[in-house]
Amino acid sequence: MSNKLFVGGLSWGTDDQSLAAAFEAHGTVNEAKVISDRDTGRSRGFGFVTYAEAQSATDAIAALDGTELDGRTIRVNLAEDKPRRDSRGGSGGGGGGGGGRGQRW
Repeated sequence: MSNKLFVGGLSWGTDDQSLAAAFEAHGTVNEAKVISDRDTGRSRGFGFVTYAEAQSATDAIAALDGTELDGRTIRVNLAEDKPRRDSRGGSGGGGGGGGGRGQRW
């Protein structure tokens, strides 16, 4: 059982501190992070809460999923591990032959 939660539907005004405060009633919060757009700095409307214990995460889902936080109804569920991206970046290609597109090596 994971101890990291995904929290969706956050208000633009919700920050790391208010997110942590909303979840602390259900256990020790190790980290609460609202994800922001890297270009604008504005909240993307979701975040993550990590508890010290998995049981606290389970309790928080049961208590907070579908409730209101800062005027918005939030969704709370277990965070899924995001597949790691290939460190080479891009999709396909990336080496050798040039595919007959005018590249001269």
